[in-house]
Amino acid sequence: QVQLVESGGGLVQPGGSLRLSCAASGSIFSINFMGWYRQAPGKGRELVAVITSGERTNVADSVKDRFTISRDSANNTLYLQMNSLKPEDTAVYYCNARSTRSGNNYWGQGTQVTVSS
Repeated sequence: QVQLVESGGGLVQPGGSLRLSCAASGSIFSINFMGWYRQAPGKGRELVAVITSGERTNVADSVKDRFTISRDSANNTLYLQMNSLKPEDTAVYYCNARSTRSGNNYWGQGTQVTVSS
């Protein structure tokens, strides 16, 4: 089992920045993909960014050049740096961890990000 705990969400004005954190614990040795997803009201969950165990990253076109995914492997923490935030970035952001070997897929509880003046 893997446990994921997000933090760092909140209310920010358009153009502002936030950094989300996801602390991972448990059987993290099995994980080879970690990422961030978001779900806006009335919409489905969408991929924001993903990072592999080999440090390759992929970021959605809608947030490219504004969001950066990174991780601190020593502390088992995943980050999402969000800059130049827009009202359409408002959503619940979820941390995800996945093992392609076992097929296990884990989710955090989510953290609310609201971009509004």
